[in-house]
Amino acid sequence: MPPAIPIATYRLQLTADFDFDAAAGVAPYLKALGISHVYASPFMKARKGSTHGYDVVDHTKFNPELGGEEGFARLSDALKRHDLGLILDFVPNHVGVHFADNPWWLDVLEWGPASPHAVSFDIDWDQLPYRARGGVLLPILGSSYGQALERGDIELRYDANEGSFSAWYFEHRLPIAPERYGEVLRTTVREAAAEQSTAGRAMLELAAQYPGLRHPNRLEAPALKAAIKAIEGGADIIARGLDAYRAGEDRPTQTLALHHLLERQHYKLGHWRLASSDINYRRFFDVNTLAGLRVEDAATFEASHSLVKRLIAEDRLQGLRLDHIDGLRDPAQYFQRLRRLVRSAQGAKARPFYMVIEKILGEDEKLPRFSGVHGTTGYEWMNTISQALVDGRGLDPLNEIWRQISNQSPNLTPVLREAKQRVLETLLTSEFTVLARLLARIASGHYSTRDFSGDSLRQALELYVLHFPVYRTYLTASGPAAHDRALISETIERARADWFAADEGIFDFLRDALTMDLLQPGRPPHGAPRVRRFALKVQQFTGPMMAKSLEDTAFYRYHRLLALNEVGGDPAASAIAPETFHAMMTARAREWPHGMTATATHDTKRGEDARARIMALAEIPGEWTSAVARWKVLNAPHLVLDREMRAPSATFEYMLYQALLGAWDPDDASLVGRIQAYALKAAREGKQETSWLNPHEPYEAGVKAFIERILDRKTSPEFLDALGTLAQRTALIGALNSLSQITLKATMPGVPDFYQGTERWDLSLVDPDNRRPVDFAERAGMLAALDTPDWDALAQNWRDGRLKFAWTRHLLRLRNEMADVFTSGDYVPLAVSGPHRDHVIAFARRHGREAAIVAVARSFAPFTQGGRNWPRPEAFEGEIDVTGYALPDGAIRIQLPALFANLPVAVLKAKAATASKPTSKRARSHA
Repeated sequence: MPPAIPIATYRLQLTADFDFDAAAGVAPYLKALGISHVYASPFMKARKGSTHGYDVVDHTKFNPELGGEEGFARLSDALKRHDLGLILDFVPNHVGVHFADNPWWLDVLEWGPASPHAVSFDIDWDQLPYRARGGVLLPILGSSYGQALERGDIELRYDANEGSFSAWYFEHRLPIAPERYGEVLRTTVREAAAEQSTAGRAMLELAAQYPGLRHPNRLEAPALKAAIKAIEGGADIIARGLDAYRAGEDRPTQTLALHHLLERQHYKLGHWRLASSDINYRRFFDVNTLAGLRVEDAATFEASHSLVKRLIAEDRLQGLRLDHIDGLRDPAQYFQRLRRLVRSAQGAKARPFYMVIEKILGEDEKLPRFSGVHGTTGYEWMNTISQALVDGRGLDPLNEIWRQISNQSPNLTPVLREAKQRVLETLLTSEFTVLARLLARIASGHYSTRDFSGDSLRQALELYVLHFPVYRTYLTASGPAAHDRALISETIERARADWFAADEGIFDFLRDALTMDLLQPGRPPHGAPRVRRFALKVQQFTGPMMAKSLEDTAFYRYHRLLALNEVGGDPAASAIAPETFHAMMTARAREWPHGMTATATHDTKRGEDARARIMALAEIPGEWTSAVARWKVLNAPHLVLDREMRAPSATFEYMLYQALLGAWDPDDASLVGRIQAYALKAAREGKQETSWLNPHEPYEAGVKAFIERILDRKTSPEFLDALGTLAQRTALIGALNSLSQITLKATMPGVPDFYQGTERWDLSLVDPDNRRPVDFAERAGMLAALDTPDWDALAQNWRDGRLKFAWTRHLLRLRNEMADVFTSGDYVPLAVSGPHRDHVIAFARRHGREAAIVAVARSFAPFTQGGRNWPRPEAFEGEIDVTGYALPDGAIRIQLPALFANLPVAVLKAKAATASKPTSKRARSHA
């Protein structure tokens, strides 16, 4: 049986090309590597062709493209045979909508608010303007509604197997409300001139049985559909009669008939661009095809978690990774329910169940304690490792380079503020409008606040959102905790300072609405449901707002050092001193010892080794400056210029050079195409010269041409020689950084997570590049060949990736042999002395008398001649004080040359002189 707390996890991206059976096939390899738990991407039924699984359309079923129920059973059996646990990446916050594959969504379109599934979606039914009845906007059209209608792109069809009518827009099914079936039947019979036929009379009699606008109701509709289906010859009449609704450019009567029918539905069709301003259902970020799920509704929670509950009860699921918990209305309530579900599913066989959450923490932000949660998926620790390894002395020169290239301050704050403004004005306008209108309705609910105009409230709320510094607060229906109250008040004061109109109490009102203090006894009465809804919906909005502004906009505008532009990180961050790192790890061992530690995920902006290479630029900032200046001159003839347009822009060109150094592999025939695809995504995400909403095709073509020219040896031989020379140096320093990176990941407090394929060099770019197939057969073949590694030989041939593979396996073996030390052990900093003490991070992990001594080197340029040669052990001068630990040779000080004899990283088994005291139970009781 696998341990309740994983020793190490391995992320597998399941797709139609790598399904349950393929995953089962790599189980022996993962076990031999030292993995304890497979960490699988979402495997509930997703949209056909999904390459990631996050567009779940049915939480109650397995994805048939992965092998369905039978395929999962085979995977589960294979994992059990090899004593591997399974952790599922579960998506509680949203589902895939539109198209024709989500039964809940289709039911909502058919029945509107009367659908039992309407409560599962966050729809503002009354928001659509100029419409007699409520409805949900469907921004699915590739042109204006009028053009789509007149071209005949929207077609009314009859399903003879169901006895139902639906409008179709290409692959999108739009069910017709059953109360309109009578109208459709009468029209089709008349159009087919079938009034006197037996089938026609039967259809007209059916239409007459359900008069009024409320019939047939939900109970009556199945009988009506069955009756239509049963009419002999009815399908033929309907097929001919639907010509009355067959719209086209030269068919104005039929076009108007279809339009009138569509206007009487529970939805409104619109151009996809309307989503940013008019959409009235909560989305996952700005993705129109992913609708927010209201798991705060008990029935929705039970239904969407039914398969998870079954798998836990059958002991086929040992852990969950919860996706995007900041999208939940009330995470605390959600995790309490989830904890009860796990206990109910386990029954008498209750044992610890592993749960981590996808949560991005701001600087100095503390992770809230949720029931049953062991920690995060590790974004913050990935960035902590980077900051611990980056050479802080090189960041100031890089600041100056960026200042000269961008003509901007290296301060990130104005960049983020501008990005937030752009996102608010384009991508998330509709969600913000819902909040602003709700706030205005609250204000108008009492005479003391009704003079706050809608425009003023919108502007005040906008300032609050622009100044809000983290992803969200965690208010519950009962109000805010003290730290959330302080955060709201501090943000209100920053917004107030940025307000140039008369205040007159508008910010005090906004603060009291956000904290729900408006509902306190003795206050003027305001509608409690609206106030609570507003306060809790703001929390669901600020998370996507920050994510789209920081990760998906500012990260692609601010390019001081791309190694720090990582999910959960701060592009303008400083380096972390070893003392600070030790303090953070000591706290983590005490507070969150079992959260994940990641260095690469499906969401990271680049592969972990590409990031480690780019980090090397901080060690040679002067040479980097000279190189960039030369490259800009060499590549100036390849720029695409057209009046005011320069493709790429100066800042984007600088970003490309860093990205090239990170991903550089001259033997990769696909590199040009990969870089071009990355550049297109980066340019659109940056939302400056082009964007997803408004692509600037000449600029995008110019960037593509520029990349093709500079990477063509026929046109750019001198640049490619220069790039190759510097890339060799940054690759060597990057390889050493990578060894230190994975050593810290595997030995610091937390559960190390390995993204698929990263046991060898990982030079991926942002998704989808990081979801390329992994050659597991090749990796499995390396296991036996490297069973007893020759570290010197591997170091000499470090470029082939076998060194990282062998060291990863060595670290995982140690974690398995010393599971208690690394899972539950204390973290103890070790003192380093000597000339190179600032180049080494050293610590001990201890549990009882068992201990491990860990040391990693950093800032390798001085030891490698700036990346030209692999470091010699004698180059490191200094020693580590291991007093209190017994080593085989009895030494109390370890000399760095001896410690780094094989590699500039080391993990040694040791015995503690005295047993460590167990960590207090109270400190870990939240898990």
